[in-house]
Order: sequence, then structure tokens, then C-alpha cells
Amino acid sequence: MEQNPPPPTFPSPEELKTKITEFMKQNFGDRVSVAAFPAPEPAEAEPEEKAEKIDNQEFEFNFLPRDIKAHLDRFVIKQDEAKKVLAIAVCDHYNHAKYLRQLEKENPKQAEQLEYTKQNVILVGPTGVGKTYLIKHIADLIKVPFVKADATKFSETGYVGGDVEDLVRELVHKANGDVNLAQFGIIYIDEIDKIASAGNLIGRDVSGRGVQTTLLKLMEETEVPVRSMNDLQAQLQAAFEFQRKGKAKRETINTRHILFVVSGAFEKLKEQVARRVRQGQIGFRAEPVQVMDNELFQHVTTKDFVEYGFEPEFIGRLPVRVVCLDLDADDLFKIMKFSEGSLLRQYERAFRAYGIDISFDDEALRLIAEAAAAERTGARGLLTVFEKLFRDYKYHLAGSGLSQLRVTAELVREPKRVLDRLMAEGEKHEAKMLEAAARQFAEAFGKEHGLEIVFDDSALRRLVERAQSERMNMNDICAHLFKDYQFGLSLVKKNTGRTKFVLGAAAVDAPDRCLSELVVQSYYPIAGGPVKEDSAAAISKA
Repeated sequence: MEQNPPPPTFPSPEELKTKITEFMKQNFGDRVSVAAFPAPEPAEAEPEEKAEKIDNQEFEFNFLPRDIKAHLDRFVIKQDEAKKVLAIAVCDHYNHAKYLRQLEKENPKQAEQLEYTKQNVILVGPTGVGKTYLIKHIADLIKVPFVKADATKFSETGYVGGDVEDLVRELVHKANGDVNLAQFGIIYIDEIDKIASAGNLIGRDVSGRGVQTTLLKLMEETEVPVRSMNDLQAQLQAAFEFQRKGKAKRETINTRHILFVVSGAFEKLKEQVARRVRQGQIGFRAEPVQVMDNELFQHVTTKDFVEYGFEPEFIGRLPVRVVCLDLDADDLFKIMKFSEGSLLRQYERAFRAYGIDISFDDEALRLIAEAAAAERTGARGLLTVFEKLFRDYKYHLAGSGLSQLRVTAELVREPKRVLDRLMAEGEKHEAKMLEAAARQFAEAFGKEHGLEIVFDDSALRRLVERAQSERMNMNDICAHLFKDYQFGLSLVKKNTGRTKFVLGAAAVDAPDRCLSELVVQSYYPIAGGPVKEDSAAAISKA
């Protein structure tokens, strides 16, 4: 009877390296190299592992809606209704997750039958009003991993399969591999309005609809492998685990308790809502109620989203609708003045790194807020205005000796003129500091060597000019210029008894020549020759 051939053995690390190297070379050329993994030592058979959930860290949630709103108030100005709605949605979501976890321990069968509609959120509002900031600070408060993605990258690549699942895996990475904590994380997808299907296209808009369809399962409940099939490193790890143990552990993460938040500016949706609101008022009121532009999003309905290009099933998975209002100049002023994440703190740190303490007058902040509001990019306009306003200040004032910078209305209106004045004042201040440093060097020289040296005004001016032009420390310059003076002046002291020496500009320009002339002159009395009183070394007797 013919025997069946033995099953193929798993290749060794060297064989695997060779195969992978050949594949890489064929597809990517010689630019890619593959390193061999050391062969694992034969291990004893390990006992069969029981399938169990990974409980590295027990997730706890003990917040009230007002606790979350109070936290958001510290960082986000305005958006009171949005903060309230988000706080309630987050509490509902995580309180249910907490209840379900407890029920799974007490009555697993009842837990399986429990139905619940997830509180996934859609955030609507113009750019720069704090949409991302809101969600990020909620995640920070409740201590869950947070992942942000841009919906446009999915549509640009034609989106097939694993990209959105990679967001779930990124939660595991943010949770340092703790799958239990990752399954309570928050996934935030921005610019969701960019994947709306175009209603006027003939046929199917595969890109936009494809992303929406793929997101449906994730937003509800599905199992996502922790290791991606497209991740070469993860697959190699699984292969070596299989070789060592005879099997590879397959970890998955359930998306049931992951909170999904999507957002977008929805500019065209505003026009669509405005048209519907105007049409709805015809025939019902003699005088139509005027709806302000910044209030239009408050009137958005599910039908509006569907007409905009979203699948009904997709928008139905986002039951919580949050509207963020546009920011005016007064709001931007309050953001700078009162938000804990104010841009002022960033610029205070930036200037402090150069030894400058910066402060802001309220009138100056009002002008900055007005300029930022004119950018029409929300709070992002503040950074645009700040960068343009302080670019030259950082460049020219760093290292200038200036220690205080007060931002006034005059500075905001005429930044160049104020900068020129500050630079002139800074140079004067720096000169005084450098002169003081030169005198300190002379004093320390006298104490160390018993020889008194004094820099006259011409020497001080020349030393300051040199320190400023070469951007060197005054003590280092003096130590370099007068490194041999303790020896030469000690010889002069021995020959003449002189202990005090006044140094002029010539001593700074040519220190070696001046010292040499003084030493030579000190020998004239012994040799019977004349002593020059007006030495080129600019050193006079005491």
C-alpha cells in the first residue's frame, strides 16, 4: 500500500529570508534588504492555551455629563450646546458599556440578548471651531486611546478593505497593546463630508459609497484582527510563533464599545438647508422668520444628509447630531485670554526659550482677534496671524539681550517700526551687559593674579563691538585675548613694581604686540634707556 508523503515542514529562518529577499529584489530592486531572524531554541511543548479575553487593565467610567462639560469649558470657548450633547452621549455610551461588562460576568446569556443603539456622533461645523479639540479632550479626561483619521485618504486610494480596520489596530497601539482598553477607545474621522456620494452622477459613486459601506460594520459591531494581513512584520511574527508553538494565537478586537465620531464642514449642506427653510416658510407666515447664517446647521435633518450624498444606513448609525457654531472676533479673544490651551502659552514658551518674557495687552489681543476672524478659518486663523506678526521678532530679538517684550496695540498695528525701536534699545542694553561682563573679568583677573587691569572707554567699546559681531561670550573673548597677560604683567611688576595697568583699544586690537612693548619698556630703567610714557600699548602707569 502506497504511503502518503509527509506533510511539508515550515521553512527555516534562513530559507524564509532567502525567499523573501528574492521576492523583494524582483519587485523593489536591490534597495531593500532583509535581515535574518535567529532560529529559536527548541522549546518544550506548552500546555494548550485557553481562549480567554485579555484583561490587562480594567476600564472604569465614573463621570457625570456636567463633569465632562466642566472639563471641556476649560479648553473650548463657546459651543455650549455641543459640549452638553457630547457629554450626554459619551456618558450614555460608556455607562452602557460598563453595565454590559458587569452583566457579562453575572448573566452572560442575558448580556447577549441585550439590545442597545450606539451613540455614535456626527459633528457639523465650519473649520477651526474646536471639533477635534472637543473629542481629544474627552478622550484625555476619561483616559481612553484616541485615533484621528482623514476620510479623504480612503476615497483617494479607492479604499478596499483594511484601511479603516487599521484605525482599530491603531487604538491597540495607542493603548500599548492593551486590547481590553483599546476596545473602549474613540475613533475620530474628519472631513466625512468629502466622501458623500454625488447625487448628479450617472451610475454608482464607488469611492464614497464604498467607504460608507465599510464603515457601517465597524460602527455597529464586528471583530477586527489585531494583526493585519498586509503587515509583513506581524505575519512573520505569527509564522515564527507557529514554528515555535505549533500554532499562532489569533487575537481580535471587538468594536462594540468603540465610540465613532465623524465630522465635517458641510459647506454645501448649509446652502441646501437654507433653501429648504426658505421654501418651508412660504405660505405659512406673512413675514418669514429670518434664520441667521450661523444658525442654519441647527435645522439639519436626516433627509438633508441623505440628499447631501450619505447612505441612509450610514447616517442612521450616527444618531447623535452635534452642531458647532462659527467663531467671531470676540470668541477668538476669549480663546486667547481664557482657554487653558491658549496659543499665548505656546508663544510665551517660545520666547522664554530665548530669555524673553512676553506679555499681551488686551487691546492688542482684540486687534489680533479681529485679524484672525478676517481669515475665516476659526481658531486656526490665530496661528496664521501670530506667525506673521512675530516671525521677525523671534529672529531679531533672540540673543539681543532684551528680556521683556510687551505686545501693545502699537506693536500689532506697526510691527516693523516697533521692532526697529526694540532692536536699538536691545543693542544698548546688551552693550551695558557686555561692559559689565568685561569689568567682572578684569576684577576676577586682579584677584587671581594680584595685578589690577582696567579697561578704558575705548577698550570697552571695542570689546562690545567684537562680542556683538562674533556673538561670543564676553568672558570667553577676554580670556582668549589676554591669555598671556598674567605672565607678561608679572614680569613688568618684577622689573618696575607697577601693579595697575589701564588697557585701551589698541590692547584689544593687538594684545600680543601691546604686551610685548610693555615688557620691553620695563627693562629700560635697568638698561639705562628711556621709558615711553605714551606707549602704543595704551597701558599707563598707576
